[in-house]
Formats: sequence, structure tokens, C-alpha cells
Amino acid sequence: MSYCREQGKDKIIFVTKEDHETPSTADITYNAEEDDDSPGLILPNGEINWQCPCLGGMASGPCGEPFKEAFSCFHYSPAEPKGSDCIEEFRNMQECMSKYPELYPYDKDEENDKGADEQTKTTTTTVEEKTSEEVAVSKESAAPRAS
Repeated sequence: MSYCREQGKDKIIFVTKEDHETPSTADITYNAEEDDDSPGLILPNGEINWQCPCLGGMASGPCGEPFKEAFSCFHYSPAEPKGSDCIEEFRNMQECMSKYPELYPYDKDEENDKGADEQTKTTTTTVEEKTSEEVAVSKESAAPRAS
């Protein structure tokens, strides 16, 4: 027996196996015209929509202009790989953001990635050192001994 209950803002629907065997009659077609209220990041004319909520406010604030310059450079970049001609713009944006750590906090995941890289380098060096020592020991043991 199927039933439905509401829990806070959620509606929970319990269905039986028989309910799932019958094809659904729900209309779930997407109508782009109904959802055309917000234009998205790129406007129909190809320009960047700086008001798009998807930018999370990056286009405003103390580093808004450097962000716009870097993002515009990337968006319009003809280079391969795309954006490889925008290094200076991204460097300027990064320098600006580093001046405002309370607004643009450092990504801790990035820090963890760096830590993993350092761990890899240390491990590699240790393995290389051990390998060199083992080679030296092997050469000594392979050398003819004087009696």
C-alpha cells in the first residue's frame, strides 16, 4: 500500500513494488522557455554576465576588477591551451586576493595537496638514497676479496 507523508519541508512517498511496475504518467519534460528568467554566465550575445549568481560575488569587492580581467582574458582567449596567454592577469588577481585573506581565504584542500607533494618528494628521496646505499653494498660484496 502506497502512502505519502510530509516531514518538515520534505514530502516522503512510500510505494510498493506493484507501483513501480506501472509506467509513470508524470510530465517531467523540460521547457527552456519557462526557465529563461536568468540568462546564465554567458549572455546570448557571447558577453560575460557579471551579474550571474554563479560567480559568487567575485566580480565585485576589492579584487573585482582583477577577477574580471582574468576571467575575460580566459573567456576570449584564442590560445591553446585556452587561457595560456592569461598568466599575467591571473597572477594579478592572485596577488590582489592574497592582500585580503579574510575575503578570499586560502583553500585548505590546496594546502593538503601541497603536503602530499612534499611527502611524495621526501619518500622519493629516501628511496633513492636507500637504492644508492644498496648499490654501494652490492658493489662491495661483488668485489673480489683479498686473502
